Amino acid sequence: MDLIIFADGMYQLVPVTQDLIGSISLVDAFDFFDLCEVLRLHLTEYHDYPINEHHMKDGSGLFYGCIMR
Repeated sequence: MDLIIFADGMYQLVPVTQDLIGSISLVDAFDFFDLCEVLRLHLTEYHDYPINEHHMKDGSGLFYGCIMR
């Protein structure tokens, strides 16, 4: 699973590693969409109107979604 991040005019695929989700405790079985939603809530800050974007908390870019390879 990779995160789709938009930074510097390019889309980047960032692999989801154990280090990335290490601080998130998952108590139930999750499907792909649930895990993507949990990661979005944990890793981003939402900027409301007029921006309406999810910015990564670490400043690496804009969160666009997840992809499974």
